[in-house]
Amino acid sequence: MNAFTPRTPRPDRAHADALLTAELAELLPPPPVPGPDPERERELRHTVLRTALADGGGAAARPPARRGFRAGWIAAPLAACAVVAGVVVLAPQDAPPGSPGRISAGRQASPEAVDVLSRAAFAAAAAPAPDVRPDGFVYVRSLVAHAGRDASGGAARLPEAHPREVWLSADGSRPGLLREPGAADSPLGAPLPVYELDHRGATPRRTTAQAAPPSVTNPTHAYVATLPTDPEALLRLIRDQTGRSGGDPDQRAFTAIGTLLAETWAPPKVTAALYEAAARIPGVTVLPSAKDAAGREGVAVARTAHGEQTQWIFDRTSSAFLGERTVVVGATSAGPVGTVLGVSAVLAKAAVGAPGVVPGA
Repeated sequence: MNAFTPRTPRPDRAHADALLTAELAELLPPPPVPGPDPERERELRHTVLRTALADGGGAAARPPARRGFRAGWIAAPLAACAVVAGVVVLAPQDAPPGSPGRISAGRQASPEAVDVLSRAAFAAAAAPAPDVRPDGFVYVRSLVAHAGRDASGGAARLPEAHPREVWLSADGSRPGLLREPGAADSPLGAPLPVYELDHRGATPRRTTAQAAPPSVTNPTHAYVATLPTDPEALLRLIRDQTGRSGGDPDQRAFTAIGTLLAETWAPPKVTAALYEAAARIPGVTVLPSAKDAAGREGVAVARTAHGEQTQWIFDRTSSAFLGERTVVVGATSAGPVGTVLGVSAVLAKAAVGAPGVVPGA
């Protein structure tokens, strides 16, 4: 071959590879169709939820209003232990003030817990808004039981659950009412009498204690309606208002959200944001099965701190909040592992005009 002999052009390497790939594709079986991607499903669910929150539910089908209320600590707050008629009533514990909260360090909420809470948020966003007048009351009915033990000690014992009714002033301007069987009706939120001394040796002057302003830990219906609907902003607010006394800030936030969910009647967007905020708390997991005080079985999300596990129980079909349980899961003074310290069931929630008025009576 001399310099003037034309060369045969070499085929392009990329083109040759493409031809080979096409030939192999005809000989090989087709690839399997990929199954559902759980992470993608969660992203889609969150997108749908954010859309529902943005337009207040839109044209989404609205299920019947979820009615429920659990017995908790808003109306009758307790310290970690209270002695009543010689019996020590146990409340969920937290770390001593100032102790480090290392329980959930580095542990995010599990994907399964995020799924359960996202479904609950989606259902809540589509629920009808509560119709409570500013001068009215929120009525709540529940079944509750709290473990107690003799003042001399011993393992905690859980009594049979009993009914509990409360009437809470919507704007906090009027006293409410607590009603339980076997006890006299108790006013809620009434001004407490106190005595002041103007100077040493003066006659005590009777006055009343000034009520604390509404907050996450002292909520009114009107206050809850103003809470942020952005989950991140809501969680920051809850942590700010509950974490000042030390302890495990994540557990304090989880407990506060559970109380708000069960003992207030928040607007749909706020309720949905509370569930989404809880999904951002580290250490939240799922229990396949749990029962509330009424014996209703469902799936639960839970968080453990200092040997005690707080469980929120949800209906498997509607994702409605059913109630709570607190169970010993580690070394505590309350009793062996498996001891139930408290259980509740949310039964009814409604708007009424005055304390003592029972809906449908």
